[in-house]
Amino acid sequence: MAKSAAQTKSAEHKTKETPPNVAVHGAATLTGVTVDAFNAQLRDEDGFVGDRARRAAFFEIFDRWRDLGDRKLSVLGDTPTAELSKTVIDDALANGKPHEQAIIHSAIEEYANELFAVLRRLLRSKEWRDTQRVVIGGGLKAGRFAEIAVARTELLARAEGIDIELRPIRHEPDEAGLIGAAHLAPSWMFASFDNILAIDIGGTNIRCGIVRLNLDKAEDLSKARVRSFELWRHGDEEPSREEAVATLVGMLEKLIAQAKKDDLHLAPFIGVGCPGSIAGDGTIENGAQNLPGNWQSSRFNLPSALWEAIPSIAGNETTVVMHNDAVVQGLSEVPFMQDVEHWGVLTIGTGLGNARYTNRKRSTGKDRSGGGKMSDAKD
Repeated sequence: MAKSAAQTKSAEHKTKETPPNVAVHGAATLTGVTVDAFNAQLRDEDGFVGDRARRAAFFEIFDRWRDLGDRKLSVLGDTPTAELSKTVIDDALANGKPHEQAIIHSAIEEYANELFAVLRRLLRSKEWRDTQRVVIGGGLKAGRFAEIAVARTELLARAEGIDIELRPIRHEPDEAGLIGAAHLAPSWMFASFDNILAIDIGGTNIRCGIVRLNLDKAEDLSKARVRSFELWRHGDEEPSREEAVATLVGMLEKLIAQAKKDDLHLAPFIGVGCPGSIAGDGTIENGAQNLPGNWQSSRFNLPSALWEAIPSIAGNETTVVMHNDAVVQGLSEVPFMQDVEHWGVLTIGTGLGNARYTNRKRSTGKDRSGGGKMSDAKD
């Protein structure tokens, strides 16, 4: 990917200027919700509890059950577990031989127990008390087998007397973290614009996209969609932090050029979802260990680095707002959570992201972030 002159700047924050203080990074109070907790680092004697339910944990469990089988598998064949696609696993679950289906069901059952153990730990904490619904996002969500594991986890919770509803996040994994960024934008941003830039940073991938808000179809952002996006699998290349930021800027510049070519009214706003505990000044306090390089350095500030590289969009000064990636992914569900008060999100990926929200009361006017009053959205 070609790099512009702006991309050659160091990611270290050395500028004499700082971005305008339009919004607080990692804020607890957003327009639609209060973020009660996020990035909970649950531990036991074996380490982080959340690691037991990360994406890789399912495939480790699945591989162990496959090793117990001694029969020829009609769909899975001899393909190594790490190379199996979600589509192939779903096909084996639906059309495989009974022995093959039993292996997958066994993996689902064991994984569901691990996911329930994590969920139970969260629900026992003060911040997660009285949670009514939890959405499950992340890369694992795309498989039917994963949806069954989520449903099984809900049944395990109810068997223990925990009244909780679990549901897969409704947007595609590549899009939920981008759409959620729209809920970080300040209210005035929607007066003249219907498209924003969004970034979703993960331990393996970085996504940048243009999110079309579609406020003419739904004022509550329930019709927001990803118009286009760029995907970079940085986990395959092991770049330095500076190289990662430079490539990220290049992806944004490509999208900005595309928006200009397509005559889009692109807001001067970049919403960012990033792993870790995000401080109010945009630094990352902890939880970014899976990202390339040291993103937790006190001298590194991603929002400032992005603002330096892209100080304006279509002649307007750029605003960059960053929050935890699980928080942002969960925010994509805000329009569909108006029938409950307390809800949360678990994102199953390189790690297990988590966030818990309380819905805020809505004004009845059209001055809210997102363009108007919140209404109950239908599927």
